[in-house]
Amino acid sequence: MPDKKQARLRRAAKTRARIAEQKAIRLSVNRTNSHIYAQVISACGGKVLAAASTLEADIRKDVPNGGNQAAASVVGKRIAERAKAAGIETVAFDRSGFQYHGRVKALAEAARENGLKF
Repeated sequence: MPDKKQARLRRAAKTRARIAEQKAIRLSVNRTNSHIYAQVISACGGKVLAAASTLEADIRKDVPNGGNQAAASVVGKRIAERAKAAGIETVAFDRSGFQYHGRVKALAEAARENGLKF
């Protein structure tokens, strides 16, 4: 029986294969208990075009706890701004096998509200 992490990575692999087939720029999200990270990755998968996380000093000033929906919303807003600054409007959302719920959903909705299309 596979453990929880292996099951998540298997789900993530299916999504990533589909995104790679479409040759789309992807917004990849990683979630840990205490932080959330987002990266905009090039279509070839070899280059990070923009990144944001709750580890950044200016985000930590605003949000004391990096492991909640408020922090995820701040990261979503920040990644959308940075992606637009890099000239990226449309991305494919890669939730890395995490359920589209809670913090992952909060990050996605904040990114959409700030002009990123997916």
